Amino acid sequence: MSHLIETLGAYQARDPAARSKLEVFLLYPGVHATIYHRIAHVCYNHNLKFLARAISQWSRFWTGIEIHPGAKIGRRFVIDHGMGIVIGETAEIGDDCLIYHGVTLGGTGKDKGKRHPTLGNNVLVGNGARILGPFKVGDNARIAAGSVVLSEVPPDSTAVGVPAQVVRVHGQSVHYADDVDQISVENPLLERLAAMSSRLEFVEKLLDEQYLKANPLEDHRDEVRAATKEKGEEDHATV
Repeated sequence: MSHLIETLGAYQARDPAARSKLEVFLLYPGVHATIYHRIAHVCYNHNLKFLARAISQWSRFWTGIEIHPGAKIGRRFVIDHGMGIVIGETAEIGDDCLIYHGVTLGGTGKDKGKRHPTLGNNVLVGNGARILGPFKVGDNARIAAGSVVLSEVPPDSTAVGVPAQVVRVHGQSVHYADDVDQISVENPLLERLAAMSSRLEFVEKLLDEQYLKANPLEDHRDEVRAATKEKGEEDHATV
C-alpha cells in the first residue's frame, strides 16, 4: 500500500492535471498498468507464466500499455498518457522514472537472456522514443522525444536523434524526470556545424593575414581600389 501511495504522489508531483490521489488512482491508465504488472510479475516469479501473460494481456487491452510480466519496475514509476508503450521481458526500470506514450523498451533480435534495456534511477524518456538492446541508460539521463537509442547512455546526459547521439552535461547534476523537461534539448549536429563554421572563419582570417604579410603591395593596392571606388561613388552622387 505504501508503494501505491508513493506512486500516486509521484503522479501528482509530475502532472499538473492531477488534482487528487483518488482521481489518479481511478482514472489514470498508467497507474492501472503498473498495478496489473505488479500482480503479473508475482505470478511470473512463481512460475505461473500463463496466468502472468493473461493478466498482462488484459492490462494491454484495458490500458493500451504492454508490459511483459518478466520486466522489473522500481518505485514511483510514472507513465504519462501511456498509449502504445511496450516494455520487454528483460527490461529493468529504476526508481523515480518517467516515460511518455509511444515508448518502446525493446530488443534487437532473437537472442536469449538479457536483451532489453535497463533504465537507471530518475530517467525521463520522451514520447515516441525507442531504446533497443541490452545496455544501460544511466541515472538522471534523458531520452529526447522520437530518438532511437542503440547504445549505452551515461548518467546525467541527454540522448537525441536517430540514431541517438549523447550530449553530456559536465559537472552538473540534473533531474530531468523531476523537472519534466522534454523540450530544452541541444542538437549535437548543429553544435558541431557551428564549431566547424567558426574554425573555418578563423582559418580564412589567418590565411588572409599570412598572404598580406607575404605580399604587402597587395594590401596597398586594395586600399587604393577601395579609395577610388569610394571617390567614384561620391562623384556620382554629386552629379
